[in-house]
Amino acid sequence: MIFDCELKRVVDDSYDIEIGRQLSNKLVSDLKAGLCGKASRFAVVTDSNVEGLYALPIMEKLALADLRADLITIPAGEKSKTREVKAEVEDKMLSLGCRRDCAVIAVGGGVVTDLAGFVAGTFGRGVPFVNYATTLLSAADASVGGKTAVDTPLATNLIGMFNQPKKVYIDIDTWKTLPRREIASGLAETVKHGCLADIELFEYLEKNIEKVFDCDGEVCEYISQHNCEVKYKVVMQDERESGLREILNLGHTVGRAVETLSDYQLTHGEAVSIGIVAQARLGLTFGYVTAEEVQRIEKLLHRAELPVSLPDYVDRAALADKLYTDKKVRNGRLRFVFQDGIGAMKCFGDNQYGKEIEKAQIAEILSEM
Repeated sequence: MIFDCELKRVVDDSYDIEIGRQLSNKLVSDLKAGLCGKASRFAVVTDSNVEGLYALPIMEKLALADLRADLITIPAGEKSKTREVKAEVEDKMLSLGCRRDCAVIAVGGGVVTDLAGFVAGTFGRGVPFVNYATTLLSAADASVGGKTAVDTPLATNLIGMFNQPKKVYIDIDTWKTLPRREIASGLAETVKHGCLADIELFEYLEKNIEKVFDCDGEVCEYISQHNCEVKYKVVMQDERESGLREILNLGHTVGRAVETLSDYQLTHGEAVSIGIVAQARLGLTFGYVTAEEVQRIEKLLHRAELPVSLPDYVDRAALADKLYTDKKVRNGRLRFVFQDGIGAMKCFGDNQYGKEIEKAQIAEILSEM
């Protein structure tokens, strides 16, 4: 006997991204108005750097609005984005009495939004969550698009899920408290977006990139809007990364491997910067970009105070082997996504954006970096 369990469904995962300044009051008013549905309590997840700056003031405002909330703080840094820390957050939520009537509010950068979004996706088989991004990196990348994950000793982001937030708040004023190195890290993902889909953004950065470090309001709003537009246009067409969305991994095949091998001495953006240069130089050998375009990319990354070469302590041979932990590997073959000049990506067939390459080809590029 066969039972046909037909479970077709249509899901609307649409959400708003609000870009502005001092958005904590808007966050609280939205929660009060039912942003997270029937959630009656909130778990605010943050890190030790952000706790005093933004999470505690948000907690005070939630209390004044008679919204029940508990604060859960993890150590700052990529090393907290693990299965073990995820379990600690879940255990804390359980001990506080959180059940399926709760929602998660992620206040912080990419580590916090990745981890908290993953927690929300599995806690009680799924509870609502909101991202309140406090870094340029999370505003450009982690808080938008629904990818959530944790790292493993083997590689970054290998365990996770697609889970869309109820809303994303990009508070540009929070960038004023970022160390200069963290602003640079976020600029790597911004340059990446210009490289892969937005020549206008790339040229704007060529004229204004130093102003980002000064947190110039007009410039920061411009790059925030364009970052979101690039990701939205891609994610809208391919939420689950079945083809087109792979292009958002530009620079990440090498970048993630470098990040892991550096034992996170490099920030995510610094590692991605190196990865962008590696794919551009490899793309030059295939004729996908010109030497002039490679020089423009490297010059812009250098002006963003990002590395364009590998640190001496990263073993080139070990790095070439580490590339095989990348999620784009198929049947044991390395696959890269490549720029088509500046502002577009190469397509290698029907919805196919990854190209198989030989280990020796990328190993040669890495040896020269």
